Amino acid sequence: MDRKRFLKTSAIGIGTLALAPVGVANTKMFTPQADGGSNSTEPKIVRKDQGKSQIVLGDHQQLKLSGKDTDGLYTLIEQYNDPGMEIPMHVHQDEDEVFHVLSGSLEVKIGKETKVLKAGDLGFCPKGIPHSWKVVGSEKARVMLSIFPAGLELMFDELAQLPAGPPDMEKLAAICANYNIQFV
Repeated sequence: MDRKRFLKTSAIGIGTLALAPVGVANTKMFTPQADGGSNSTEPKIVRKDQGKSQIVLGDHQQLKLSGKDTDGLYTLIEQYNDPGMEIPMHVHQDEDEVFHVLSGSLEVKIGKETKVLKAGDLGFCPKGIPHSWKVVGSEKARVMLSIFPAGLELMFDELAQLPAGPPDMEKLAAICANYNIQFV
């Protein structure tokens, strides 16, 4: 096959894939429009101090963009936590995550690899790979968490309703299981 024909054929195939509906097993997740219709989202400006703030298992979060804002494609959450704050090893079956460190230091374990990320660094956690994170060093860490596809903000809403203090592990596990997440 000649190069021009290959590129033309590939571009058409890629365009078709981009319009194909994205299926997500979990019915609580947002899904992009399945009819291939026009984007239903609206432009939005989110200022530094704007967004829904909540504490989820000690994680200080500010929801910047939800699935409602992005037509179900992704969620953006800014995290701002003290040194020592950590989320234990867990695995997502439906989402990829990207941790982009804006300030401070974050130790990220993805699979068997552990790295310390500093301002400007990012870590990619593909679905199906166990991972954890911990704020290290002497200053707070500010991290922009991107989640693909959207939907975990719904789980975070549920988890934020749990009483402060050590969590009831049965309730925690049940909520997380509803979103295909398990602690390992």
